[in-house]
Amino acid sequence: MKALIYEKSIPRYLASALAARLDRRRFFPRVSPLRLAETPYDPPAGWVRLRTLLCGICGSDLGLLKGHESVLLEPYASMPSVLGHEILAVVEEAPDGSGFSPGQRVAVEPILPCETRGLAPCRFCAAGDYNLCENFLRGDLPPGSFLGFNAKAPGGMAERTAAHPSRLFPVPDHVPDETAVLVDSLASVLHPVLVHFPGDADTVVINGMGILGQHAVRSLRALGSKARIVAVARHGFQALAAKAGGADVVLRSPSRQALGEAVGATFTPTTLGGGNLEGGADLFLDCAGGARAFEQGLLALRAGGGYVMVGTTARLSGADVSSLWFRQLTAVGSASYGHATDPRTGKRVRTYEVALELLASGSYPVDGLVTHLFRLDDYAKAFTAAFDKRGHASMKVAFDLRP
Repeated sequence: MKALIYEKSIPRYLASALAARLDRRRFFPRVSPLRLAETPYDPPAGWVRLRTLLCGICGSDLGLLKGHESVLLEPYASMPSVLGHEILAVVEEAPDGSGFSPGQRVAVEPILPCETRGLAPCRFCAAGDYNLCENFLRGDLPPGSFLGFNAKAPGGMAERTAAHPSRLFPVPDHVPDETAVLVDSLASVLHPVLVHFPGDADTVVINGMGILGQHAVRSLRALGSKARIVAVARHGFQALAAKAGGADVVLRSPSRQALGEAVGATFTPTTLGGGNLEGGADLFLDCAGGARAFEQGLLALRAGGGYVMVGTTARLSGADVSSLWFRQLTAVGSASYGHATDPRTGKRVRTYEVALELLASGSYPVDGLVTHLFRLDDYAKAFTAAFDKRGHASMKVAFDLRP
């Protein structure tokens, strides 16, 4: 089958990192460890065989191609691997008793926890928190926590892929392909939204209005939150989308003083360091990441507030974190999705199921979220569009493998 294969090459990885520093809005296929090639199709035994329809490009894919991923996470991937984990597919062949049949359209939850590895559930998997699985390095599969980062479990940037039956979700017939491919990106931010669901009187800052930030705004509203949402966007098209999604206030790359005013904080001048904020938001969802955003997030919070790192960040350099202890803040990360409490019912639910439910409801605003579709042969153009958000006004870029 034809697939985009990422190979382990330290020279090419370092060359990609250097190229990204020289021009972060371009993809350089000649130096990248990524190549389009024919590869054998040999999925694990007992898995459902799938034909890919659409596969979205995730920020983690871009980070890998830019050489920005944490070197500490190297053990949690195995190469060569077929990239892509935001997968919409159709069943080609399913084992007896799997509950699936040929022709069925499915969304693929790409995590590879104990159940997919032929192992008894670890303590986290037993509790439904399989995103924190302790066995991503063990079992019948090679190391790798996700489809697309595993040498034996192919990702979705290929003509065919496969998945363990426990990772598949039937997609209702009325949901368009271009909507269904958003399930994974929605689930990624829906999980921290569910875990840290704000009160109606709270103020929430959502930093970064790429696809994750857009989903954060929309999922809060779709779940009934009346919290005041302050969205921070870099680009004009992102700001417009955030407003359409339900944000109360949208700021474009605001100064510290402007951010403070938006969250009801008092700006306090300092001789050095650009000033401090007193008071502020209850919750800061950081969907962009980086040292500056981390520092601004801590400053924008009232005493006892919470910072949640939603967008993945490998390193934080130079950030002043004194607000963390001075205001007794909570700073936490968020790892993909598992189970969480639904604020509408108080029941524990599977995040992926809620994401699909919201997208299938017809009331979740999806217009303008999928902005670009590319054929697999045009992968260089696809990654360029995903890298250069301003130049291409790109939100979600995906590969279209439909006939």
